[in-house]
Amino acid sequence: MSEENQPSTEAASPPPEAMQFDFWLGRWDLTWGEDGQGTNQIDKILGDRIIREQFAAEPSGSFSGLSVSTYDAAAGCWKQTWVDSSGLYLDFTGGWQKDRMVLLREAILAGKPIKQRMVWYNIQMDTLEWLWQRSEDGGESWSTLWHIHYQRRPS
Repeated sequence: MSEENQPSTEAASPPPEAMQFDFWLGRWDLTWGEDGQGTNQIDKILGDRIIREQFAAEPSGSFSGLSVSTYDAAAGCWKQTWVDSSGLYLDFTGGWQKDRMVLLREAILAGKPIKQRMVWYNIQMDTLEWLWQRSEDGGESWSTLWHIHYQRRPS
């Protein structure tokens, strides 16, 4: 491991950018499509440096997943890793673009390069919208594959 990648034992304060995802913290009820329902629990762990997401489709819990996200100050961006009950692993990078949080990744679909992204927008205290999108033309146009509405659970 190179010296710059060595873990730090110092308890330095997180950079201000490390609070950009705080809008997402909490317990959420989710809806999508005609009858999709789920829950999402988002909290900070590991000295408030990591955002942990715990997603579950309801009521059966037939699909679940989790992500961990952190602000990489050296790279100047957010990084997220997602894993789920189907065995899927995805990695994203990104950050704020105007009034939305956008995390992107490149992938291969049917032997062709594509881009995938998640977009958090219409962010309010108790609601927000989330999109899972794909671009097959290098990011010129995007098709929405999944749109989730978030409603904060009462405390």
